[in-house]
Amino acid sequence: MKYTSTLLAVTDMEKSKQFYHDVLGLDIVADFDANVTLTGGVVLQTMDTWKSFIRTDKVILPNNAGELYFEEDNIDTFCNHLKSFEISYVHELFEHRWGQRVIRFYDPDKHIIEVGETLGAVVHRFIESGLSPEETANKMDIPLDFVLSCLANS
Repeated sequence: MKYTSTLLAVTDMEKSKQFYHDVLGLDIVADFDANVTLTGGVVLQTMDTWKSFIRTDKVILPNNAGELYFEEDNIDTFCNHLKSFEISYVHELFEHRWGQRVIRFYDPDKHIIEVGETLGAVVHRFIESGLSPEETANKMDIPLDFVLSCLANS
């Protein structure tokens, strides 16, 4: 078995295609009108088609039971990019206890999108702030080997 994609039911396909392209940079891989595959394994399905597939009219939007998760090396640049759009935020940028900065917002149908700073970027930010590799590993609660591999691969 092979995992291939995540499907989101959407109420306005054109608006959703535009959002995922403009905000997240995802391109269309295949467009079959009622079903659109985007880069990264995201699939958009029209709400009417989705309801017929699952044989119910009971689709609940919005909900907070899941999210699409993306990572970004330069989270500050991405957050500035978001300012060009009318975004409804779950929360603005904040830092988890291990140092990773994340932002959560809604797509047009209120599906939650999270964009988090890559752990490699967090490592580099901490090192650039003056922490040693050992202090960085301790602060992030990750193995020192991971920190050293991030530094070696930069």
